[in-house]
Amino acid sequence: MSGGVIYRDGTVVGNNYNVALLMWYGGMMWHTNTSGQCYVWTDAAGWLQASDPRHASAATPGNFYGINGHWDDPYTPAQIVSILKGLGCSTFRVGCSDDPTQLAAVTKLAAAFQAAGMTLFVLINQGMTDAYGNVFSSESAAYSQGHWIASTVAAALQPYGVTMYECGNELTRQVSTILDFTQAGTKAVDFNNTNWPAMRGVMRGMIDGVKSVQSSAKCGINFCVADYGAADALWEGMQPDGTRGYPLVRWDITTWHNYEVYGDIFNIGSDGAGPGFDLPTYCKARYNVPFMITEWNTGPEQTAAYRSNYITTQLGNFYNARKTHNIQSAMYYTLDSGNDTFGLVMNGTHLTPYSAFESFAASNPDT
Repeated sequence: MSGGVIYRDGTVVGNNYNVALLMWYGGMMWHTNTSGQCYVWTDAAGWLQASDPRHASAATPGNFYGINGHWDDPYTPAQIVSILKGLGCSTFRVGCSDDPTQLAAVTKLAAAFQAAGMTLFVLINQGMTDAYGNVFSSESAAYSQGHWIASTVAAALQPYGVTMYECGNELTRQVSTILDFTQAGTKAVDFNNTNWPAMRGVMRGMIDGVKSVQSSAKCGINFCVADYGAADALWEGMQPDGTRGYPLVRWDITTWHNYEVYGDIFNIGSDGAGPGFDLPTYCKARYNVPFMITEWNTGPEQTAAYRSNYITTQLGNFYNARKTHNIQSAMYYTLDSGNDTFGLVMNGTHLTPYSAFESFAASNPDT
């Protein structure tokens, strides 16, 4: 840094001036100017506005312990409430579309959770393809479909106290969106430029659809692996090819999926090149909204003993970060996988990993 300007290898790096502080933090390069505004460097988009990443942010307590389920799980709503209470969980993530059968089942769940004073976190399961499996032909068509589905779901669930929705599931990790599944997703160019408007449209439509029914509802957009390249492009109204000026996607909750194969979310790699970085710190500083890990687990091939230890270790990592990284919830996948892989219960019977989850939650209150 010289004369308030940042250089890299002797050349000015990006558009920067009046720099007061240059720092390496959480595996990323940041600077603050003399006006107090902070920026973070990304190779894909240059300097992006952020808040100071060193500032700790505590999540609101009450929803930290969560678990995933499905609208057709083989349990009654009352049984699911009972199982979650036994585990020490307060939040249940479940997906549905506007299909009447799915929506009726989730509505019954919502009523049971409202009566129990617990949180139902609803994933609106709308993709970016039409009824024939074709990617929507335009952003406006995608927006209209997303708006219709989300407003229908929100209208059915609002009377039962549902206030948080996740708008789409792993949309950045579809065959139509990610160019190479082995890429970490840290660069916008990792994603399909042609199909980007359809994804952006359906995301915007779902958010607006929910809020057309329930303006105070909180909407999340989820990402996988280290897809901050996608997140930044959506947030900034940018295409993967770097062109700008497109509609912004702005969410109320940043949600992420973090399976063991993706790496440590607090030190996640960038396509195997260079150091890892602290993803929740980056998101906290960039988007300034709560962070939720809405799916996490190890792989299905692991033993029950390995999974139990993984649950204890990961819950410890997430729990310790909830007061600094604004991690509002960590939702284990899943309640019942129909076998002895991912689930904690099977046909109502506790599997070995159940005890690990129950013990940790009992010993570490969500306060």
